[in-house]
Amino acid sequence: MQLHKGGHLPEASLVEMGANGPQTVQLSDQLKGRKVVVFGLPGAYTGPCSTVHVPSFIRTADEFRKKGVEEIICISVNDPFVLKAWGEATGGTAAGIRFLGDADGSLTKALGMEFTAPQIGLIGRSNRYALVLDDGVISAASIDKPGECNISTGEYLLAEI
Repeated sequence: MQLHKGGHLPEASLVEMGANGPQTVQLSDQLKGRKVVVFGLPGAYTGPCSTVHVPSFIRTADEFRKKGVEEIICISVNDPFVLKAWGEATGGTAAGIRFLGDADGSLTKALGMEFTAPQIGLIGRSNRYALVLDDGVISAASIDKPGECNISTGEYLLAEI
């Protein structure tokens, strides 16, 4: 599958840390009837993910909301325990970003966004992308080349809508 304007995301079961522990979240339920930003990245606590990518969405969260975005979701090939800690450590959770885990990488694979960089210990991770979805339909898509964090940032995506 290619991520492109007018496309749809496949059905996916993701995980997040709830009040009583890990819980399953159906992606389609989060997108239905809403304007949502979804961005994907290689992993929690990795270099540019922590210092560039998530901070870009923290900085732009209020501007996205002014443009009618109801929720900003970060998807990573990680477990919900790590994502909860990382969301708190980066300030992303406090900024209203929701961290969902694609723990087995099935969504990432279905999107054609999987990449592997064994030399730095990243196996079966996600390439960087950022999307605006209106009722589940992609209205804007920014996809970086593997190893880059340029056009999938909050600032770049915000300028696209």
